[in-house]
Amino acid sequence: MTHLEPGMTAPDFTLPDQDGSPVSLADLRGRKAIVYFYPQALTVACQQQACDFRDRLPDLTQHGYAVLGISRDPLERLARAHEQDGLTFPLLSDEDLTVHRAWDTFGEKNSYGRIVEGVRRSTFVLDEQGVVTHAFYNTKAKGHLEMLQKRLGFAG
Repeated sequence: MTHLEPGMTAPDFTLPDQDGSPVSLADLRGRKAIVYFYPQALTVACQQQACDFRDRLPDLTQHGYAVLGISRDPLERLARAHEQDGLTFPLLSDEDLTVHRAWDTFGEKNSYGRIVEGVRRSTFVLDEQGVVTHAFYNTKAKGHLEMLQKRLGFAG
């Protein structure tokens, strides 16, 4: 799979959320969406990123955005993270990496100077039709929401 770029239609998916309920990207048609991929729930950087999304969700919602977080974590871990961090948006489980591969968010990456295979922390902004308007690969958790809101034209 090649990188998703602005103008491309995001690959559709249906994945279970932290409660085991199916969530489909198609269900968000008619709303703008932010879909972010992260390496592992309940780790410091991923918790920081999730809590940043949680804290800014009212502002994002006011601007018409829904938020979905996707990792390869099992449902039990996602449920723990969702509850522990008081998250107000769904965390989706992609244990077999099908969606990660379709969105090109799993593969070789540089981790502390070593080339390893893993999840590339990435964020995608979609319009109401599911078309990518922004694609950010290999992002950092810290400062990510500030950058995102600036790129979207509104500050938190």
